[in-house]
Formats: sequence, C-alpha cells, structure tokens
Amino acid sequence: MKRRYRAPERSDTSAATFAHPAFAGFERWREWCLSPDWPDIDTLNAGLYGATHASTGRPLRFVAQTPELLADGHHYESRIHERGDIATRTGNWHDLLNAMVWCRFPAIKSALNLRQFRDVQAVGGKQRTPAQYAQTLFDEGGAIVHLRDDRLVPHWDVHDWRELFRSEHWRSGAIRIHVFGHALLEHALTPGKLMTAKCLVWCGEADGFDPVAATAAAIAESRWLNDPQELRPLPVSGIPGWHACQDDAFYESAECFRPVRPGRAYPSPSTAEKTPPFRVVSSDPTASEHACIPSFC
Repeated sequence: MKRRYRAPERSDTSAATFAHPAFAGFERWREWCLSPDWPDIDTLNAGLYGATHASTGRPLRFVAQTPELLADGHHYESRIHERGDIATRTGNWHDLLNAMVWCRFPAIKSALNLRQFRDVQAVGGKQRTPAQYAQTLFDEGGAIVHLRDDRLVPHWDVHDWRELFRSEHWRSGAIRIHVFGHALLEHALTPGKLMTAKCLVWCGEADGFDPVAATAAAIAESRWLNDPQELRPLPVSGIPGWHACQDDAFYESAECFRPVRPGRAYPSPSTAEKTPPFRVVSSDPTASEHACIPSFC
C-alpha cells in the first residue's frame, strides 16, 4: 500500500527549500514559509490585497476552520461561493500553500470554485461528477504549461521525456510552466522527492496571450476540466534544475518517467490567442502580472 505523503516539520525547512523552482512566482508570500511562526489568518488576508471572487464579485477572505464554522451546514465550496469565506487550517502546510495559490491565482481559484459549486448544487455534497474529479486533480497537483513550439507536442504524446526535457527547450522559453497545485508545492518541501504534475496545456504564440487569464476563462466557461483524461502528466522532476541528480540513469530508471499507457491518447493543446480580460479586483498594483519564470539550472 502506498504511504500517504507527510510534509516535513516547519523547523525542518529552510530558505533553500523555497528556492526550489516549483516556488517561482510565489516570492511575495515566501516570508510566510520562512518565519519561525505560522502566519495567522489576518496575515493571510493581507496577502489577498482585497481580491474579490472573479465570478460573484464578493470579497475573498480566509477564515479559521473551527468546529463552529464546520457546523454551519455549508459545503466548503458553497461557503466560498456564497460568502467569499475560504476555510483554512492554521499551522498546516497544505492549507498555507493553498492560501498562497489563492493569493497568486485568484481568478483560476474562483473559476474552479464556480464549477465545483454548480456541481454541488446539482448532485449534492456527497457525490462527485467526472468534472469534479478533474477539477480536484488540477487544484491539488496541477500546472499550466505553455508550449511555444508545437513540434514538442508529439514528443509529449508518446512520453519521449528525453526530448521534452532537453535543457535548450526550457532555457529558450519554448516551454514555460506555472505550478498551480498546492499539494504539488507541498511535495516540493521534501528535497529529492519525485513529482508529477497534471497539466493543462496551451500551444503557440499570440500577441497579448496570458496563459493564466486564459486558463481561468477556459475553466469558468466549462471548456476545460470536464474529465480527468484531459490532464496531461508531466514528471516535473525531469525539468532541468528541478532535481539534484539528472544524469542519464535518472531519466532511464526514475519511477516518474513512465511510458505512455497503451491506448492512452491526450487531447490536443488549446491554441494560444489574445486573452480577453479575466481578472479579479485587487488593491495590489501588480496583481495582473503573471510572471512565468522559466526553471532551469
């Protein structure tokens, strides 16, 4: 039986932990991870910069997940959609990293919440639709990948990992990645842990294209995340600079580099096009910036 992952204690992490490329783009909230004490709810809320739910317009806020809160009869997703309240456990890596993702990607998180809320309304809180499974996989372990060179798609289709992870593709920006899943970030707390992301993929180039805003819109409009099979696995430990040892033997034998399953076919990536505005209201002057930092040695 596969053992459930357990994150390291806060005292066992260091600045080097959060220098891992998976945390690129989260620098603004890194102090929450580095300070001796866990941040409180007020500190987390300050990091939202007054962001609102992109679908409902309600102000977003983190609220402590207490027994009293859980007794209010609301589903987790319904509470967010109807009140803007994001139930959060303090002193917990999983929920802290989820808070950081809300702060960095409020539009995508709002879109996921909209979809989850609709399905909860349709089937109840004790059943799950295929779309909900897909949304949860992406929420926990997802990443957004932008392939500027469509010639790389066939290599990914057949799990030609050697070609996909050639350093020049990542150094040149032909492939860029935004880590989104908070469980994926949690796994990055353990040095050397092999990690695989579940990816939504854009392909091509277009003036004004913003993969983050485009992803939020595609999810909110139900164009994406209707079935778990839409997600492409990417063993991100193979990205140059993401693992300490990346010699030939690593790519040949590491468990994460699996061959494509017989009969498995991936949907074609969506085409990059000029992105219409899909943003949340925020007092943070840089909130609309989605800097994608290429990760390499």
